Amino acid sequence: MPFPSPRLWVVAGTLGNPGDFSPRAKGALEGADLILAEDTRRAGLFFQRHGVVPKGTLRSFFEHNERDRIPSVLSVLEQGHDVALISDAGTPLIGDPGYRLVRACWDAGFPVSPVPGPCAPVAALCASGLPPSPFTFLGFLPRQAGDQRRLFLSWAEAATTLIFFERNSRLRDTLETALECLGPRELCLARELTKEHEQIILGRLESHQDMEWDPRGEMTVLVGPPEAREKTLDVVVDQMLSEEMLTGPPKQVAARVAATAHGWSSKEVYARLIALARAAPASRTP
Repeated sequence: MPFPSPRLWVVAGTLGNPGDFSPRAKGALEGADLILAEDTRRAGLFFQRHGVVPKGTLRSFFEHNERDRIPSVLSVLEQGHDVALISDAGTPLIGDPGYRLVRACWDAGFPVSPVPGPCAPVAALCASGLPPSPFTFLGFLPRQAGDQRRLFLSWAEAATTLIFFERNSRLRDTLETALECLGPRELCLARELTKEHEQIILGRLESHQDMEWDPRGEMTVLVGPPEAREKTLDVVVDQMLSEEMLTGPPKQVAARVAATAHGWSSKEVYARLIALARAAPASRTP
């Protein structure tokens, strides 16, 4: 039974393997009167490769023009036409623009229907061997190390697998920041998912320097949830700030004291202390 028009279709493409493109997705794109794409050139090539013959107009829709595009998209819907939203790869909104448009459609009374398909975070999670539930998708990480620290620290105690995207050129530094903030954990790196040169690499966050991968492209990164210890590192550091640091020993000494008492390495505790000091307000900086 066909869905009544007008509506917004959120259409998943592929991550690279053409065999994952569904007939329903093809039909939704060919039936839409307007197709919104991050990159119209890439969308055109995608249509050629998959035999999509769209009847509608193809228009750019990306992070920096999303707000400006919404009124004209709503106007198309008001005229009784269907609109389809796609991304460069995988499922729209998952690390890509579209959230504001979906909200605007519902607010204006237009239904939104998903056409599900490949999704990089979910695909990586399924192959990682890490706990799948719950998981938290952080999207693309901030570029600045300080912003990354604040983000990681906000999730440090959550019992969830963390998933995020990162460029290969920044990945080593990002993993080092993650180690400082999150401590030892399981790690999975997923690259070129569903493609011929797919890589899924398992390891540990504290040993990331020993891991090797192809330096090209973007990476889907999964970090396992906190591992059981006598006390969480946050508790240890809080005690250091409230007890040990008040007596005036150097940070290195405080780290060694806490490590001896609770089983953490001095390197782990000291790195965590430094990360917290950088992220905390100036009044709490030791």
